[in-house]
Amino acid sequence: MWVLAPQLWEGLLTEYGFRLETVDLFPHPDESASVIQQLLRARRLPDQPARVSSRPRSTRAPAPHAAVGVGAILLSEQGILLGRHRLGTLELPGGSVEAGESFENAVIRELAEETGLVTRAENVELLGTLVDHVEGVLRVTVGALVHSWQGRPATQPDESVGDWAWYPLDQLPDDLFVCSAQILTAWRPDLPIDHPPAHFTRCAATHSDPRGVPSAGRRPCCSASTPMTRA
Repeated sequence: MWVLAPQLWEGLLTEYGFRLETVDLFPHPDESASVIQQLLRARRLPDQPARVSSRPRSTRAPAPHAAVGVGAILLSEQGILLGRHRLGTLELPGGSVEAGESFENAVIRELAEETGLVTRAENVELLGTLVDHVEGVLRVTVGALVHSWQGRPATQPDESVGDWAWYPLDQLPDDLFVCSAQILTAWRPDLPIDHPPAHFTRCAATHSDPRGVPSAGRRPCCSASTPMTRA
């Protein structure tokens, strides 16, 4: 004997504009009879506006013309976390965003891959988007503030950045990577860091003051884009 499961009924009814409320099963009084009745109580949903479709222009992938990455600020009592790239620059944890990732997940992954530290999405606060150009290539960098994490930073095998250390904000080293410098001055405009200009758009979800201290609420909308020049 085959009977549609309540989940299947619910899917069918929802497709046709109903909400399934209860399902009652009534077996035949004769236990040998392979008959069962179902009483479904459903309510018609209010008419919903028609869905508007969307589609790509074509099946061809868009031509790549931008590099998209993230950089994470971790602030402890000892200062901010920086690592040294094999090419000599000092950098925040971060890297390229992979296909299918959110910016928060990219921060979580890069932090684990580069430093061994573990955090969760609810601990990652996106600060905003920095846009500049390098040799004609559009570069988009999303800065983030990580409020809490687990573990101790350590050099990871096969990573290009290591020798992680904490640096006090009033004793930041020279030779910061440009993207890291841009993120730091977007977060703390008072920091005396020189870097090439970038265009900064603050995220709507940002809820820290410029010193990195969480406030009571979140701003409901994005602030205007701000050109940043530190050179």
